[in-house]
Amino acid sequence: MNKDLLKKICSIKGASSEEDNISKFILNEIKGLIDKHSFDKMGNLIAHKKGSGKKMMLAGHMDQIGMMVTFIEKEGFIRFTNIGGLTPTVIHCARVIFSNGITGIVNCERLEDPTKITLDKMFIDIGAVSREEAEKHVKIGDICVFANEPIIDDHKIMTPYLDDRIGCFVMIEALKKIKKPAFDLYFVFTVQEEVGLIGAKTSVYTVDPDYGLSFDVTISADTPKARKLPQKFDGGACIKIKDSSLLCHPLMIKHMEKCAKAAKIKYQYEILEMGGTDSGAIHVHKGGVPSGVLSIPTRYIHSMNEMARLSDIQDSIDLTVKILETAID
Repeated sequence: MNKDLLKKICSIKGASSEEDNISKFILNEIKGLIDKHSFDKMGNLIAHKKGSGKKMMLAGHMDQIGMMVTFIEKEGFIRFTNIGGLTPTVIHCARVIFSNGITGIVNCERLEDPTKITLDKMFIDIGAVSREEAEKHVKIGDICVFANEPIIDDHKIMTPYLDDRIGCFVMIEALKKIKKPAFDLYFVFTVQEEVGLIGAKTSVYTVDPDYGLSFDVTISADTPKARKLPQKFDGGACIKIKDSSLLCHPLMIKHMEKCAKAAKIKYQYEILEMGGTDSGAIHVHKGGVPSGVLSIPTRYIHSMNEMARLSDIQDSIDLTVKILETAID
């Protein structure tokens, strides 16, 4: 496990529409492993590794959830709106950081009933005492993200934005290990997934693939009183069956199963009742693209401390390599 790369890729800030720094970092990691690359008008990084088979589009999104400044109170407190999915009780008292380095804390107005907390009752405190002081540091439209740094030990990682830097990490590490691709491979590191699969919707037209495979996190349904779903920690790579954006194509599910069994890689099935992935956009391109999803079970998604097992990440890397080196029947 390349823990150094894993830590670095989870440390670079990049909310939806602000993916430039992470895309440059990824390109630097893979430029010696690909035949060519391009950036499209939206900012998607499209990396081509030539192969003899049909086109396979691999997609993992670079963007993170965040908060955008909408108004600054006369006392200097900052009102915001969400960039992607935010749960008020989860982000309460979270540390945040803007692209210029200014930090703050998310807090809430005094409520008689704390269960009534909503985003419109919340604010960001950067330590200012007036609107004039706050406006020296932030302006309307500025975006901030969670400020926590990654922590990695012998069996897990805890960090914001495993969603979906972990998918990007799996793609990079698999690209390093592929020897004989069975497909003409297009590794697409997408933008603005968190606000509507935007990058996948546009880049799929550029690639025009025969097959699609995206990489993302999924809920690890093994915490106390969690919903009864099949995916769990240390269960291996997740082969998705459905989420709210698609029913994965049986051809792709069978191919992934076959590869996992042949290589004796631990795997499990995934059903996600809420949320979607880039394959939700890829599979409806033109006349349809048979698409699947390989997911990494993750606890506390869209929080300051998302958590994943290193063993599940490694299984996902190994399975990706096998999938890409094996032709589809």
